[in-house]
Amino acid sequence: MMANITIRPMTSQDIAAVANWMVLVPLWQRYHVTVTAAQTQFEQGLKQQDMLLVADAGSEARACGFTWCLPKGAFGLSAYLRLIGVRQDQVGLGIGSALLAETEHVAAQHSKDMFLLVSDFNTDAQRFYRRHGYEQIGAIAGYVLPHVAELIFRKRL
Repeated sequence: MMANITIRPMTSQDIAAVANWMVLVPLWQRYHVTVTAAQTQFEQGLKQQDMLLVADAGSEARACGFTWCLPKGAFGLSAYLRLIGVRQDQVGLGIGSALLAETEHVAAQHSKDMFLLVSDFNTDAQRFYRRHGYEQIGAIAGYVLPHVAELIFRKRL
């Protein structure tokens, strides 16, 4: 685990960097994410004051991970983790765990639990969430992409 991880709010200055590495991640390629679309969505999220956090891991790895959480985005009652990502060259260093922990900490001030969706083919993410106390409670077939089920995970905060 990397010891020098800083979690902070995303700023508009982080958007281009995050969008540029995000489109290189095979998961988001499968969902057809483009730099322009990612930038537009992040700008909208900041404007709406969604909870957007980034991770810095030293001076060479600024904005190398992010979370996007909607504090009441699940049923108007619970936190919904919309997206989480770590730059491919920084995976396995504890950045995702640090981001998730801080997101949960902030969300717990407004919500008693957190929900998220995980693609059925994304077994690494499923293991990650289970390791952090999430439980699969359902599935939605063909919700985002045809022939892909989005698995519903929940954790009490």
